[in-house]
Amino acid sequence: MRPPNANLQFVHRKSLPTRSRARSRRRQQRFPCSTLQCFAMAYATAACVYGTNLAAKPVSARRAAGPAARRPMVAVVRCVSTRQETAGLVVEQFNLKEYMEEKARKVNEALDLAVPLRHPEVIHRSMRHSLLAGGKRVRPLLAIASCELVGGDEKAAMPVACASEMIHTMSLIHDDLPCMDNDDLRRGQPTNHVLFGEDTAVLAGDALLSFAFEHVATSTFGVAPERVVRSIVELGNCVGSEGLVAGQIVDISCEGKVVDKDVLEYIHIHKTARLLEAAAVCGAIVGGGDEEEVARVRSYARCVGLLFQVVDDILDVTKTSEELGKTAGKDLASDKTTYPKLLGLDGARDFAQTLVRKAEGELAVFDAARAAPLYHLARYIAYRQN
Repeated sequence: MRPPNANLQFVHRKSLPTRSRARSRRRQQRFPCSTLQCFAMAYATAACVYGTNLAAKPVSARRAAGPAARRPMVAVVRCVSTRQETAGLVVEQFNLKEYMEEKARKVNEALDLAVPLRHPEVIHRSMRHSLLAGGKRVRPLLAIASCELVGGDEKAAMPVACASEMIHTMSLIHDDLPCMDNDDLRRGQPTNHVLFGEDTAVLAGDALLSFAFEHVATSTFGVAPERVVRSIVELGNCVGSEGLVAGQIVDISCEGKVVDKDVLEYIHIHKTARLLEAAAVCGAIVGGGDEEEVARVRSYARCVGLLFQVVDDILDVTKTSEELGKTAGKDLASDKTTYPKLLGLDGARDFAQTLVRKAEGELAVFDAARAAPLYHLARYIAYRQN
């Protein structure tokens, strides 16, 4: 995805006081760049040379890496864009990879404990096959990060985080069935119905869906009962006939037809974005967020959820099955309308940029340190390669 046009100023703590204004102006003229271009270049340099933490490398290592590495560009990144959605936002150094790995590990442990292998064994093996198959755990991460954003504790958000992943896994199992997308590969592994049969796969999805609500109701502690009920209602709405199912049925009815952007957006807001939105909103609810905070989290997550689908559509036509871990080009083969098909590849990328900027704008009123995971998660989704 091409980055949006907004300016970033990279501040070198030691060199800035002595750099002349004329030299600065000349450099800006010679090297004009946008917000995400500057950030991406600095971040990529840091990641390639050091990982994401430049300060962790000793001086000898920085010297060995060459002159470019001796002055860490990502020490401070200060946004000077005039756009409202990013104005005043200060991005401190943040290791998203480490954050995601830590949270995903905890989520995986919680999921493993929540759905143990027990009688009847075949259904639980089927459930666990898809639930514990890996994946980015974006929905649980959104729930936990949103809970922490409003001052809540990770433990309070873990049940809704796990529930969102159970619902998501159900949707994948059912999506892959021969009567739906008829897919044989998911997360680099055979799909559930390939291993266990269609009948067991349907039941495994049903079991995960029903257990998601039970898990929130019975495993959430230290949260006001009315907030637990609100989170259950939010999850129920996101998956029903006004949520995921609505997006699915409209998507099926539009196969082979030409649809406009409004219809396509309706499909993906309900089919994909709504569950991502619900995960984040549930996290903010159980974390103690007020109405304004929950509303901002909802708006942020809806942008990120739609962004997730736009990027999915782009990757579907630009990556191989091996790179994606699932069958590439299946939307094109089934003649579905996608964002690249409707807007063109460049148009889809431009739309993704707009969604990133809108998502970032909703975070501007929150504490910068607490907002950092969500800020970087939006960019991770925008620039992911699988």
